[in-house]
Amino acid sequence: MDAENGFQRKSNEELLTEYKQTCALEIKQELVLRYVHIVRNIALQMRNVYLGFSQLDDVVNEGVLVIMNAIEKFDLERNVKFETYISKRIRGMIIDLARKQDWIPRGVRKSAKDIDNATLELYNETGRFPKPQEVADFLGIGLDKYQEILGKTTLFNVLSLDVLLEETSIKQKNNEIAAPHSPVRPEQHTLDKELKGMLVDGIKDLRDNEQTVLSLYYVEELNMKDIAKVMQLSEPRISQIHSNAIRKLRISMQKTMG
Repeated sequence: MDAENGFQRKSNEELLTEYKQTCALEIKQELVLRYVHIVRNIALQMRNVYLGFSQLDDVVNEGVLVIMNAIEKFDLERNVKFETYISKRIRGMIIDLARKQDWIPRGVRKSAKDIDNATLELYNETGRFPKPQEVADFLGIGLDKYQEILGKTTLFNVLSLDVLLEETSIKQKNNEIAAPHSPVRPEQHTLDKELKGMLVDGIKDLRDNEQTVLSLYYVEELNMKDIAKVMQLSEPRISQIHSNAIRKLRISMQKTMG
């Protein structure tokens, strides 16, 4: 009981510091209890990513393991909040779960790629994002058929901005020439800043409702249901707006990187 009372008087940061010094199991357990709400919030926010193959409780349990591992690996000297550190790792865990399941059918992947390629080519020609009818004409299909295909590819685009940044980061790193086993270069420290700059430029081209959905989802961390209430739209419509915004951002970043 004395230990519990002592924990209550200490901040999360103080407990983290104390754990690094003592490796006391009861402190680690207390930290997990204090941070498990972050796992649940992220799991709820990203439920569309794993809805087809996993349950909320299973994802939360995986997230608890992420927190336990993060407590061990977190560097107190880094200028990063532990909340930020584990949030990124939890999102990455959920994304990895989805990738391992290969949950997106091959046909849907191909359709999404065809639409992306058509949109990118039209974007390069006109300097703006094409209208649905223009993409449909480019693909040689009717608008109704295009909308049907677009609906099937919504889940393909529903993954978070973390995936978008990760994919772009990998591409940018692959475009660089580096000697084997070379140390981390100073340029890599600016990678996140450069990628975020690309995102900012891409977001400027989005429609107002697309910018609002991204802000509510990624900044305010509301789920699709809550965003639907705020914007007075249906949840499927919010999901569609989110999907379109991610597609546009991906195309914008692809264009920037060449």
